[in-house]
Amino acid sequence: MRFPIVIHKDKDSDYGVIVPDLLGCYSAGDSADEALSNAIEAIECHVEGLLADGEPIPAAKPLEHYQHKKDFAGGIWALVDVDLSKLSGRVKRINITIPERILSQIDAYASSHGETRSGLLAHAALGYVSSQSKS
Repeated sequence: MRFPIVIHKDKDSDYGVIVPDLLGCYSAGDSADEALSNAIEAIECHVEGLLADGEPIPAAKPLEHYQHKKDFAGGIWALVDVDLSKLSGRVKRINITIPERILSQIDAYASSHGETRSGLLAHAALGYVSSQSKS
């Protein structure tokens, strides 16, 4: 799942990171690269906490949803990819039936976005469940 993040750098401070989709998820780093890496780790830890508490994982909103909010003014925006399928604990192999045409589209999309078929299906399912729980 791709999460938008905003990075702030004040004079004489580290780079601070906010993950707007995950209330209370923050990170920092000495450099912008370190801040990005630490943001991924912070997101993984935050999501693991949500899963442990039985809470839904919020669906990531588009970056444009947040860009014009005052709380994030002056920040540098980025998108970070986090493979949430690795966070749910044990992996279980399943057998599903899906039309070959749809499977080809899934595989092409996953490949073009650096994901696996299983990871993409898990992300899509989590996103769907999360969006339905807000209805």
